[in-house]
Amino acid sequence: MEDSTIVKKIIDRDETALADVEQKYGKYMKSIARGILKDERDAEECVSDAMMKAWDNVPAARPADLRSYLGMLTRSVSISRSRMNGALRRGGEYEMVPSDELEALVGDNDVPEGVEADELAGVISAFLRGRSARERNIFIRRYWFGDRVGDIATVFGMSESAVKMKLKRTRDKLAALLKKEGYLK
Repeated sequence: MEDSTIVKKIIDRDETALADVEQKYGKYMKSIARGILKDERDAEECVSDAMMKAWDNVPAARPADLRSYLGMLTRSVSISRSRMNGALRRGGEYEMVPSDELEALVGDNDVPEGVEADELAGVISAFLRGRSARERNIFIRRYWFGDRVGDIATVFGMSESAVKMKLKRTRDKLAALLKKEGYLK
């Protein structure tokens, strides 16, 4: 089924749209949630929550790219759940949430007023296209899909420390570009 048909069904409040979203994008959304949460039940709940957010927000948002929109909603819900789970857990091992690592990139720098999210996303996409396939894929697996450093190391046949160093160097290059282009103060 075409995305435009699914979006129209949501706007028209046709409840079969949720089943269509589940059929077409359920695995994609669950892979994002599972990458961030590592817990099957939490991942399923986050996918359901993201689908309900889409149900509530699509009429106003009218996303041009439904897949990306659903992925963004799933990431947001999953990161919130991960933070909540971390806050509830006392002690134990904690691995920084990938979005926290990117927030650290900005640090004390604020994004200037008037910079649109789409514009910034375009700059980051262009930056990543300029990286090697390996560097780009490591970055995307960590910061979009929320894969753990150990899992990325296994996939790419690298040590965890090598993955961490690759991510740090890429973040540093991105920060330098964002400062040079005026996206960070």
